Amino acid sequence: QVRLVESGGGSVQAGGSLRLSCAASGDAAMPNYVGWFRQTPGKGREGIARYDILRRHPTVVDFVEGRFTISQDSAENTIYLQMNDLKVEDSAMYYCVAAQGITPLVDADGWPYWGQGTQVTVSS
Repeated sequence: QVRLVESGGGSVQAGGSLRLSCAASGDAAMPNYVGWFRQTPGKGREGIARYDILRRHPTVVDFVEGRFTISQDSAENTIYLQMNDLKVEDSAMYYCVAAQGITPLVDADGWPYWGQGTQVTVSS
């Protein structure tokens, strides 16, 4: 089992920044892929970013590219999502996810491990 714990959410004004953290632990083999999804009430889960741990390769989706960055601190088994120039529409519950095999960001059900989520609220 892989346990994911997010932190770093909060309230910020539009144009501001937040850094989300995801700490991974557990007695199963550590996942090869870690990512971030977000969800707002009444809307489906939306894939934001993915990090290939073996290749150290980040991927972010088009609509946050240039504003969001995913990175890893391998020493601490922690994945970060740096969010800059936040917009009101970025407000959502953000979830850290993990998988052993490569999984598309459009396939929320394909990620077996999910954290409890951290809320991000951006005000105008």
